[in-house]
Amino acid sequence: MREEDEGGQGGGGGGGRKEGRAGCTPLLTRLKDSVPACLGRGSRMEENQNFICGVVEGFYGRPWSMDQRRILFQWMQNWGLNTYLYGPKDDLKHRLLWREVYSPEEEGQLRTIIEEAQSRDLRFVYALSPGQDIVFSSPCDLTLLKRKLRQVSELGCRAFAVLFDDIDHSLCQADSEAFSSFAHAQVTIANEIYRFLGEPSVFLFCPTEYCGSLCSPSVQKSPYLQTVGEDLLPNITVIWTGSKVISRNLSVDRLAEVESVLQRLPLIWDNLHANDYDSRRLFLGPFKGREPWLRSHLRGLLLNPNCEFEANYIPLHTLASWYRAGSKEGKDVETDYCPDRALSAALHDWMDELNQPLQAGRQSTRADPRSSRAKTPDKSDGTSTFRGTSVVAKLPVFPLNSSSPPPSPTKDQEEQTARESEKRQPERASNFTSRPGGPTGKAHKSQGRGLCGGKGLLSEAQVRLLVGLHYLPHEHGPSAQKLVQDLTWLKSNCYLVSANSKKISPHKVDEWRRRASEFLSLCEDIAQLHCNVVGGANRAVLYDLYPYVWDLRNMALVAKAFVCWLDGHVLNDSATLASWKNCFHLCGKTDELGDESEPWAFKGGVSGEVQMLLPVGGSNELFTHPPPLFPTSRLYNIRPYHSKDKVELYRMVRQLHLRSHCAKESGTSHPDVVGDRCLGPCLALCPEYSFVLEDELGVCGCILGIMDVRSFAKRCQSSWLPAMRDKYLPNGGHSNTQDLIKLMEEDQGEYPDSLLYHFPSQLRLDTLPELVDVSVSRTLLVALLVALKANGSQGVFCEVQPTDRQRLEFLSKLGFLEILRGEARSREGVVMARLL
Repeated sequence: MREEDEGGQGGGGGGGRKEGRAGCTPLLTRLKDSVPACLGRGSRMEENQNFICGVVEGFYGRPWSMDQRRILFQWMQNWGLNTYLYGPKDDLKHRLLWREVYSPEEEGQLRTIIEEAQSRDLRFVYALSPGQDIVFSSPCDLTLLKRKLRQVSELGCRAFAVLFDDIDHSLCQADSEAFSSFAHAQVTIANEIYRFLGEPSVFLFCPTEYCGSLCSPSVQKSPYLQTVGEDLLPNITVIWTGSKVISRNLSVDRLAEVESVLQRLPLIWDNLHANDYDSRRLFLGPFKGREPWLRSHLRGLLLNPNCEFEANYIPLHTLASWYRAGSKEGKDVETDYCPDRALSAALHDWMDELNQPLQAGRQSTRADPRSSRAKTPDKSDGTSTFRGTSVVAKLPVFPLNSSSPPPSPTKDQEEQTARESEKRQPERASNFTSRPGGPTGKAHKSQGRGLCGGKGLLSEAQVRLLVGLHYLPHEHGPSAQKLVQDLTWLKSNCYLVSANSKKISPHKVDEWRRRASEFLSLCEDIAQLHCNVVGGANRAVLYDLYPYVWDLRNMALVAKAFVCWLDGHVLNDSATLASWKNCFHLCGKTDELGDESEPWAFKGGVSGEVQMLLPVGGSNELFTHPPPLFPTSRLYNIRPYHSKDKVELYRMVRQLHLRSHCAKESGTSHPDVVGDRCLGPCLALCPEYSFVLEDELGVCGCILGIMDVRSFAKRCQSSWLPAMRDKYLPNGGHSNTQDLIKLMEEDQGEYPDSLLYHFPSQLRLDTLPELVDVSVSRTLLVALLVALKANGSQGVFCEVQPTDRQRLEFLSKLGFLEILRGEARSREGVVMARLL
């Protein structure tokens, strides 16, 4: 449930009401059909007055699969939750095509899942959202609405919900003539349906003004809510989300205010862990900000959690702890529930789940000793996919249930990838952890990592790191707080280690480098976390969490390279313009948003905050891209270039040149020919804008930058080309040396002023084609753009031959603009990106 149309907030509830409670207009007709006997008052559940607590599947996005819902019911039964509400926004027949009845095949699936819930003593609530296009005064629409709900009731459903959230407040002309207000129209329909269904013990109504921020002009003075409170039948429960769509806290005073207007206890539809509004955020933190004693002010609470099913273990586990704490009697009820203790307990149990060999479809042959039903056949389907069974049924797809995530790479595919990696040159010794480049100039410690290709176990420390980085919408976990705070401090104090810093206290420099070392260590832990998640046995968790872990891994790679680069490379200028300091945006900390803003006011979570702390943080196209289809657990590192890297970089570009030209290396050719032409000038004249990409096998890519092409060309003419003429003398015994010198001279040809005025900088990107995760090439590019922007560059271009359409397409997707020109000698392909 989420606000989509802010423009209609003030349109609800205007005008007087007709006929009092539940009055139907003459335009509405009642169905003559008999009500199913199973829905009579005599069939009400004995626990009618019990507190409703459980899960609502009500998010926007791909609905959960049938198998995932079965696992959900198993969790809920084990933990003591009692209610599940079915209402995924993207199920066509729940919302967009609400008039259509379910097909026989869909009926069978829905009956199965209803029976599965009931067999586990769970209340199954079926929700329908007709509000987008229903004509309230239309007898036909009313008939279709009753027909749809009657079909579901005949499948065994006993509880229902009618939702009018996230819709426009306006009424069509026919409805305006039939009803006194928008609220009156909704209430009339809800009352009619409630009576038609035999006044079920649980019948929920979601108003269009479902939180305090959507009420006009306020909760107490809203004509819309007043109509709902006065005219809605008293046994119908009203859904509420709190003061906001996503409420940080629920207070007694606010709930009492709502209860007074609605004239009944509300049921909280809790969006605390919902993440459908931001594709880069995930919430693994505990249920928080709702004291257990609030139960006496509520009819119930249903948590609308993450879209990714596997991400909801801790949220639901801690919700159950909260529910049990509220059930206890005693003087210290307020202190019975502690989010931190509940998180520790949930995390302990989740460890077993994370390290089980589950496939993406939740298939396993290992019995679950914690489940009371793991060793017994499922009542509703003898071939269910519970973890305790060995037979897997291929169930048909429920409405809008997309298929399972892409399957894990097969053993053959993994072996093929390993063989391709082994084909890389043997001389690429594993120097992943031995290269300089840290802020202190010392080599980074490997911590015994090695290769990460096998199935490993996640440690509790790593899971805590995972949760801390993806905590709650209004609050970061400890690890995320430290990541953002340290980067903010290092960025603000980088003048201490700038390229031309003077009279800086050694103590302050040491402090900067100490904090930089801690930051780099945290970034390495994030990279290792990504490695272990991908290499873990639980593929179900992998495919749900991977996009978020992968996104943060890439962000950590860039941030780590940036902090390493800051040590000695940033220019300490005081100019008001073209200064990287003025290009930063203020960090949009969610802690500073407070209760007055919804969490989507700043998108991206901790990844977004780290992004905005980078000089090119405003270029979203550099950071928003889909993850690779097949995740890889290989560790990558991006760092500034060091002089010791020259040999390996020369070897790499020589091999790339031989591959692209399908040529064999000639014994008469100098081994440095290709390297001197492609990399030599940049590595010799501006090494501070060079970055190296490496994996566990060694260097696998590099990117070189030129800050000012005009001044660089002059330096090449005065120093680099004379050095090359001396190195490649005509009588030096190497073939084609004069041709090489000529090509080097042409490489430094003039560029049009119209290009260099807007794009004064240039780059060259080279990576090995064996890279499994091509996204690291993008991350490598971002590392250079960050450095160029930090020292004042306004734009960068890259030369690409027009025939190299693949590279042109790749760079275009990164936000580069493509032009073709023919006036600069042999140069015809240029792609550019603005860094303003």
